[in-house]
Amino acid sequence: MIAVIVVVTLSIVFKGTAKVDKGFKLNYFKLSYRRKMIRTLTSLPVVILALIVVYFFSDFSILANIIIGLLLFLVFAIQLLYNFKMWRKMER
Repeated sequence: MIAVIVVVTLSIVFKGTAKVDKGFKLNYFKLSYRRKMIRTLTSLPVVILALIVVYFFSDFSILANIIIGLLLFLVFAIQLLYNFKMWRKMER
């Protein structure tokens, strides 16, 4: 719940600010859509590692592990496609 509040607050605070397209920026909300897409792609190994850890170290059933994996993949894919679409839209 706290994470949702922080994300919503930061997205509102940085909504109208200038976005960074070069160099490293720790704050996700100051990045351009192109940089957000790149950061999403670079987080793919972390997502895969998280899925492996959940699969091997959880006491969930096989079905629960598959559902968790599919949900993580779906969220990752939606975020990647959204950032790509918005990057192309802002590029025009």
